[in-house]
Amino acid sequence: MDVPSRKKESHKGENGTVLVIGGSELYVGAPALAAMAALRTGVDLVYVATTIDAAYAINSYDPSLITIKCKGSILTDKHYPEIEPFIEKADCIVIGPGIGTDKATVRLIKKIVALDKPKVIDADALKVLRAEKINNAVLTPHKGEFQALYDAEPTDDNLPVYADSNRIILLKGHVDKITDGGKIYKNKFGNPGMTVGGTGDVLAGLVGGLIALGTPLLDAARYGAEINGLVGDKLKDQIGYSFTPYDIIKNLGYIVRKYVK
Repeated sequence: MDVPSRKKESHKGENGTVLVIGGSELYVGAPALAAMAALRTGVDLVYVATTIDAAYAINSYDPSLITIKCKGSILTDKHYPEIEPFIEKADCIVIGPGIGTDKATVRLIKKIVALDKPKVIDADALKVLRAEKINNAVLTPHKGEFQALYDAEPTDDNLPVYADSNRIILLKGHVDKITDGGKIYKNKFGNPGMTVGGTGDVLAGLVGGLIALGTPLLDAARYGAEINGLVGDKLKDQIGYSFTPYDIIKNLGYIVRKYVK
């Protein structure tokens, strides 16, 4: 197990800080789900940079989250100076959930992704980037997002070609596939109930939290996929297919504790 153990003498801020960048006037839930999932990994602090109205809504979901309230209905490159101090504090950045693809937003995404900070790149951010320019990151595309990134349909033969130890691919699907350019790891946990919108945001937050705790990128991607799927399977056994992403978040602790000591 490559998730570092927590030191008994540690203090607040020494056990991981995650910054989630995403959301818009229309999409409030996506960054909230990612942030709450990151918090459930056991990190000390989770910041959310989002639009001002979304930020107040997110604070009402969980007062443990710290929001950076950016004026306007979308995030743009003009907000970078407001976000930059929190980038410096973060051990991992999760960017993309609900962020949108406006031209000014794309400029912000590219500026963030160019940084040498560990990142999880998800959702809308995947739609506007070229993968060869991404480093120190876990990419979490589904099939369509992968095709947009690489102009190719993902297969077991070509998937490792597009990854390396500094750019991990977590391809979401019926069976999640994770690779660093070498072996493909397959996560077979999970069920059809996890097609509900928001489970991918939870996964991105989980992976981001594990990275912030000091887990290597590949292991964070593997364990994040496993944890997400295992909790989904637990809920399916308990209540059938009526569970929601928020139900997954509420039950993460039962599985996360087996990975994070």
